[in-house]
Amino acid sequence: MRIAIASDHAAVDLKADLREYLIELGHEVADLGPETADRVDYPDYGYKLASVVADGTAQYGVALCGSGIGISIAVNRNPACRAALVSEPLSAALAREHNNANVIAMGARLTGIDMAKACIDAFLGNEFGGGRHGPRVDKLSNPAF
Repeated sequence: MRIAIASDHAAVDLKADLREYLIELGHEVADLGPETADRVDYPDYGYKLASVVADGTAQYGVALCGSGIGISIAVNRNPACRAALVSEPLSAALAREHNNANVIAMGARLTGIDMAKACIDAFLGNEFGGGRHGPRVDKLSNPAF
């Protein structure tokens, strides 16, 4: 799979560890930055990640910041992206099965490396269930306000 990964400065170390983990699993990984822990703005990296997932350059994305909240909001501004903020494997699995999430978001200050790996395994190891969830997911990208 082609997976893009991006973070802010607070999650640069977790990003590096997860990038290596994904490569070990055999995935092609695009690291969208940043490269250092110098202060950056999470929306810039969330938008960049959303863009490559939306245009199909990457099949899935991993979005990281201190809490995971800010970058997940930024990614979700793109109607083609469904970022799910998770902190444990069950939520990660359900994000794929029920919500067809194409981006997983986590907080480096809240989620350790072993739990983050378990979340990625659950996320990538599950498929969208379709069925009754399909029309609901369609509404996420095409709201009828």
